Amino acid sequence: MTESEVQALSRGGLSIELANRLIENVVGVHGLPLGIAPNFQINGRDYLIPMAIEEPSVVAAASHAAKLVRDAGGFTASADPPMMIGQVQLVDLKDVDAAYQKIIAARGDILKLADSKSSLVEFGGGARDLEARVIRDTRVGPMIIVHLLVDVRDAMGANSVNTSCETIAPFLEQLTGGRVVLRILSNLADKRLARAACRVRKEDIGADVVRHIVEAQVMAEVDPYRAATHNKGILNGIDSVVIATGNDWRAVEAGAHAYAARDGQYRALTKWDCAANGDLVGSIELPVVSGILGGTVSALPLAQVSLKILGVKTAPEFAGVLASVGLAQNLGALRALAGEGIQHGHMALHARQVAISAGATGDQIDRIADKLVEEKNVRLTRAQALLREIQ
Repeated sequence: MTESEVQALSRGGLSIELANRLIENVVGVHGLPLGIAPNFQINGRDYLIPMAIEEPSVVAAASHAAKLVRDAGGFTASADPPMMIGQVQLVDLKDVDAAYQKIIAARGDILKLADSKSSLVEFGGGARDLEARVIRDTRVGPMIIVHLLVDVRDAMGANSVNTSCETIAPFLEQLTGGRVVLRILSNLADKRLARAACRVRKEDIGADVVRHIVEAQVMAEVDPYRAATHNKGILNGIDSVVIATGNDWRAVEAGAHAYAARDGQYRALTKWDCAANGDLVGSIELPVVSGILGGTVSALPLAQVSLKILGVKTAPEFAGVLASVGLAQNLGALRALAGEGIQHGHMALHARQVAISAGATGDQIDRIADKLVEEKNVRLTRAQALLREIQ
């Protein structure tokens, strides 16, 4: 770390002046704790994972799960090429079938036009293909939705994709005689999937825990009420890395939840099974919309520090890391649920937050938190009473 990077870590890295140029009506700077999850080995390489999150136990759970996986050989991960989907909506079409044929016939011209104002071309990216979908029966009449498939290279790509969609919109109107309404990327990036897989030795967690995790997994496959919480735990890990690196966690969340419901029922994003030898084996697949350059990734000082700590070189590599973190976080949560219960470790860490909320400072925080855990009474009123005793 350079001296300026150390200062960014210790002070939050975002001045009020820079904040005022990033969004509107700025009145302050909002901080989150930035932790490091060790023990991750992905595709044979060691990683330190920066995680920005306020919830206790997330960093600890990810680190512990990564250690269990590391002892069994580490994570394997992969990701599709960074292909984003831009959408252009056409309405007021007199003949949707004729319009569809004209769009397909003009594919080459449309792709060339899409690249004419794209900054991605100089980095080897740009428009790669075009699809069109006819939807005949809607409340506003028939429409065509044109999908522009754009290789965004190492960027998240939203601005570039939106620019390309806006560039081709007038030509599509002229070509079809229709009217363009929306022209914007889709956050269901199902052509930009990331995957990870892992194994945990049965000797390290016990045969009973393996069985319980598989049973809990099946509940998340058949029950959307459980699946929502199951996937929230996955995104606890992924979001915290996405936030730390200045990426758009809302886009990642939207894509993940939409993908979880792709067959008509909302389901778990992971899969856990018992291997023939009794080991626990798990996998995950989800869209990952994230990059390592451009936009706020390049504008936020702490995002640059986090990416330096992480050490990824390409967006697909980053996507594989994120999938691995999500799988680890899910393993940590399921192991706790299937074993001693989620509150055992979580409340011990939560006790510090309760002590702070009660007004404790310095070493008072740990003294009060330890007492709350010892008494198994992690409540604000008890913390306040203990603080009065100390004072």
